Amino acid sequence: MLTLLCPCCGVQADETELAPGGEAHLKRYGPGSTDDDFEGYLFMRENPRGVHFERWRHANGCGKWFLAARDTVTLEVYGTYSAQTTEPPEHIKEAITAKHPGWSWREFA
Repeated sequence: MLTLLCPCCGVQADETELAPGGEAHLKRYGPGSTDDDFEGYLFMRENPRGVHFERWRHANGCGKWFLAARDTVTLEVYGTYSAQTTEPPEHIKEAITAKHPGWSWREFA
């Protein structure tokens, strides 16, 4: 079972208390963007094997959104962090790099 630490309230919550929100760190397109850009934002999602960044909501707890870094193959969680950040904190990047030498945040940015 997947368990994540909610960085907002500090509760270790299992997946029954959480609601998934899809891929994290997406570039959003608004007024003035092309139809192709907006279509890509709505429908084109990564589905990687390995490191993935996701949005989660502590639905049966504080109700706040947060982000999680995990491995889709092993379900190992590298860490969780605030949804208001534009990239993962350094300690999460270091944990990922320790397990996946050669991994780079620039691949996702």
